[in-house]
Amino acid sequence: MGRKKILLVDDADTILMIEKMILKNDYDLVTARDGEEAITSALSERPDLILLDVVMPKMDGFEACKRIRQEPTTSCIPIIMVTTRGEEYNIETAYTSGCNDYVSKPINGLELLSKVRNHLGQ
Repeated sequence: MGRKKILLVDDADTILMIEKMILKNDYDLVTARDGEEAITSALSERPDLILLDVVMPKMDGFEACKRIRQEPTTSCIPIIMVTTRGEEYNIETAYTSGCNDYVSKPINGLELLSKVRNHLGQ
């Protein structure tokens, strides 16, 4: 079986670079810079998992997550929210929007890798 594909969605170059450094050896990576691009990429790339930022231009991660869940071809893709918004309300909103898990920034590489592997069944 081939390598799993992960869609990284964040408007910050630094976060994308960190995520790539953590995941590049084990996974094929594609990126998107905002919520609208996340939906388009999810539909075209069919990733095995999505790491989704919350605060982004054009469309936030909560709305993007809801829309990805509404599409039959992407509704079952595991989504992990990655954000600075660690308050209880935001975590609740993330799960209500349809995410499977939540990681707070600054990113802990071991935590992120563990959650990614768990959701990919590895």
